[in-house]
Amino acid sequence: MLKWLKSLISAPKPAGPAQVLRTFSPAQPTIAQAGIRADQGGWRIDTTGEQTIRLFEVEAPAVEQCLLTYRAELRTDGLKGRAFLEMWCRLPGHGEFFSKGHKQAVSGTANWAHFEIPFYLKAGQKPDLIKLNLAVEGAGTTWLRNIELLQTPLSS
Repeated sequence: MLKWLKSLISAPKPAGPAQVLRTFSPAQPTIAQAGIRADQGGWRIDTTGEQTIRLFEVEAPAVEQCLLTYRAELRTDGLKGRAFLEMWCRLPGHGEFFSKGHKQAVSGTANWAHFEIPFYLKAGQKPDLIKLNLAVEGAGTTWLRNIELLQTPLSS
């Protein structure tokens, strides 16, 4: 009984190494344009208040039964509030689901640091759209660089 209970609440086990699904460079335009510009090998985002900045979308990624990882480096200057990564997955016929990096937020003035958030897909869960965002809860400047979307296959 205990083994069965643990299997319900534990994270699935990787069945192989992580693979890069997509990378994003400053040469690629972001979905949102206001307050965003290429800078320091990434993007500089100036905000005046709480907002969600739509960065990139990945259509029909052909993934299932895997761990998706949205990874990026962030830096801030004078950010009143906090900023964190946010990923949305749209599953046809079921709606949109998200993963937010609330526990990995950056604020104030901070140097470059690595951040990532996971999203688990079960067998049969095939998103037709993945949205990569930055959520900002306050005014200030945030930089992002080295944005990647990875997939790690999971055992059944």
